[in-house]
Amino acid sequence: MTKATPGRLWTRVIALLAIAFGLLTVKEGGTVIFGGAAARSAAGDYVPFVLWFNFTAGFFYILAGIGLWLQRRWALALAIVIAAATLFTFLAFGLHVYAGGAYEPRTVAAMSLRSLLWLAIAAFAWRVTRGRGVGEGAQ
Repeated sequence: MTKATPGRLWTRVIALLAIAFGLLTVKEGGTVIFGGAAARSAAGDYVPFVLWFNFTAGFFYILAGIGLWLQRRWALALAIVIAAATLFTFLAFGLHVYAGGAYEPRTVAAMSLRSLLWLAIAAFAWRVTRGRGVGEGAQ
């Protein structure tokens, strides 16, 4: 039986956070995309490319969480790609707003949260993959 270490416990917590965030993202995005006119109306002035990015990214959040849980090295690369893609989408959203496009103010908060969360997860994954050796030997 393997001994639970604090690093391994934190890896599990972060993995579950990524998976839960992914499931919520897919559910919420899917509700607006596939939920009909009432769901789209309730979403307000959402920006379609942001909505589709977040919905699609939700599946990758889940995958990254599974990779972290299993302590796979590819989870680090995926977390970095998610963080970078989120920042790029946030920048594109900012350009959309700057150009006078309609948007929901809550999107600013949501994209800020997503950006910070995935930067933190990527930094954590970097640390456990490259630093302290938690998950050494993982693929």
